[in-house]
Amino acid sequence: MSDIPIISIVDDDESVRDVISSLIKSFGLSAHAFVSAEEFLRSPHLNETSCLISDIQMPNMSGIELQRVLIAQGRHIPIIFITAFPDEAVEARAMKAGATCFLSKPFDGHDIIKFIAKAIEGTGIDISEN
Repeated sequence: MSDIPIISIVDDDESVRDVISSLIKSFGLSAHAFVSAEEFLRSPHLNETSCLISDIQMPNMSGIELQRVLIAQGRHIPIIFITAFPDEAVEARAMKAGATCFLSKPFDGHDIIKFIAKAIEGTGIDISEN
């Protein structure tokens, strides 16, 4: 398989998944989008994911619950949380549990790329913007 980092996107909003996926691919990375946390957890890309971008509020399993499941499974995937409903208590819990960052929608594409670059440091892939 390729050494290109895989960035997984979990969001129940198709337009958000599409925009983030396109942005990630424009930097030469591989992007896989999932409509739910459950779909991501069943995915063959779970073990290959270098960075996870997850919405907080989704039907069934929230992004925070997804983070708990991954930690319980011993998976330490860098997570970038995105949300349309920022909540300081939720952000504090996510960050305390090891999230890379917590972005409010709408967010700037440059910001998400900056945090993806931070998450994949050490892979030998440079996606920094000039």
